[in-house]
Amino acid sequence: MQVLHSVKDLPADARYDLVVVGAGGAGMASALFAAIEGKQVLLVERTEYVGGTTALSAGTTWVPGTHHSATVNPTDTLSDAARYLSNAIGERTPAALRQSFLDHGAEVVTLAETRTEVKFRPYARHPDYISDLGGSTLNGRALEPLPFDGRLLGDLFQLIRPPIPEFTVLGGMMVDRTDINHLLALTKNVASFKHSLKILLRHAADRLSYPRGTRLVMGNALIARLLYSLSKHPNVTLALNTSVGAFRREGSCVTGLTLQAGDERRDVAVRGGVVLASGGFNRHPALRAQLLPGADIAWCPAGPGHTAEAHALAKDAGAVYGQGAFSNAFWAPVSLRKRADGSTAVFPHFVMDRAKPGMLTVNRAGERFVNESTSYHLFGMAMQATGSVPAFLVCDATALQKYGIGMVRPGASHKDLAPFLADGYLTQGATLDELAGKLDIDAASLTASVQKINRYAGTGVDPDFQRGVTAYQQNIGDVTAGTKNPNLGALSTAPYYAVKLYPGDIGAATGFATDGNACVLDAAGQPIAGLYAVGNDMHSIMGGVYTAPGITIGPGLVFGYLAARHACARASPP
Repeated sequence: MQVLHSVKDLPADARYDLVVVGAGGAGMASALFAAIEGKQVLLVERTEYVGGTTALSAGTTWVPGTHHSATVNPTDTLSDAARYLSNAIGERTPAALRQSFLDHGAEVVTLAETRTEVKFRPYARHPDYISDLGGSTLNGRALEPLPFDGRLLGDLFQLIRPPIPEFTVLGGMMVDRTDINHLLALTKNVASFKHSLKILLRHAADRLSYPRGTRLVMGNALIARLLYSLSKHPNVTLALNTSVGAFRREGSCVTGLTLQAGDERRDVAVRGGVVLASGGFNRHPALRAQLLPGADIAWCPAGPGHTAEAHALAKDAGAVYGQGAFSNAFWAPVSLRKRADGSTAVFPHFVMDRAKPGMLTVNRAGERFVNESTSYHLFGMAMQATGSVPAFLVCDATALQKYGIGMVRPGASHKDLAPFLADGYLTQGATLDELAGKLDIDAASLTASVQKINRYAGTGVDPDFQRGVTAYQQNIGDVTAGTKNPNLGALSTAPYYAVKLYPGDIGAATGFATDGNACVLDAAGQPIAGLYAVGNDMHSIMGGVYTAPGITIGPGLVFGYLAARHACARASPP
């Protein structure tokens, strides 16, 4: 693989079989699948890093029906998965498009694992998010990338977008949920001690030579594996810090594009097609105002490259956005904190705190408005639907110590809490009345809400919002807490704490309408020759419904493959 940092290094007569715009997970996968077929591939990335939002994510990849699924859930079938998606999504997206994903998912995972360095393993238990619907499963469909040794990348290691700093420990050591559980139990059992010691010693050694840890997990591991695989192909060129200035067309067919970086421009011809994988519209001011009204860009934790620069060009070529989505974006509650360098940390509250015993969420009236154990997507949507912005995640001292809250980690000492209290990220009250006063919320209602939760913890039943009634909700609770409901626990130990929450868009659900090969469609529903969309540039096959963990990355990989396969066939006609 050749890495270019300026478009002027491209030859004036550059011609490729496939050009991929955007080096996130879906774009890198599309480039890789074309590369292993021997095609000449140009991968264009407008930032200095590869990875996009995938690099910042957990890297979970939802693909039903793989050989991994059979090892943990042998009774699951593709017809079950299709039924689940039909129950969850209905007619928001074409069933044929979802079926194309299901039909090719296992094939894509097998191809990746046999022809590239991309490797997965199944989660032992990772339920579909709407686990009370027919066709859902508790495990087998959600895969995670195997950890990767970043040292194998050599100088390419510096090209991977670093994870969100607040998701790391000890100055850049990445940890996944397995690591966190072992670290919390370090002094409690031998297995956790050994696991923790191994990763801690590795990180200590890394810091002697690297700015951060090289043991990569989650989304960083997936991106590293894709990059390592691409690096083995001399027929791949990666152009960083490069934008798309124009599409070249012959009639309605896309035949090339103009690339630019500053004042430098290069025209590039393409035989097979152009794949849009730029990450979606989320950081385009006008599209954001139109599609996500009221959602401040400051609340978005997604990658910085999602500016939709190429979307206007695609629309000029006849592309149209898909319609009928439940939501134009996928959501999560986030909390905000200013870093020492002046930037803002945007921290998504996925599974570590809000659904645990001893936690509840209220609005400014001091009242609950949502099932705290629902999926982060539905949580974020409920915040907006009820006007609960900001909302307040409240816990007592026991829950704070056991689970942490947002950027405050479990087991935090008074000294550890001091900076969070000083800058206002964390609010503390000796009593609920004092906490309410500091937050400027209704004290009587907050007290009443806590009293209700305490009663519900005693019975194990939440009659107001049915917290903890599904397998998904129970999975992100705490089954070791000894409570009647793993999601419910009393708030009874002073002092009390709170963090403000905002609805953060974590990715686009609305994108360009496509067919089953990821070919972009025009207003008449006809494919635009030579133009493809994958990842968040493609209208989500989930129709804005967050059905399961990894439902952006899984389809991104599969349709990245389908786009590459179709474009490769165009580049080498019979």
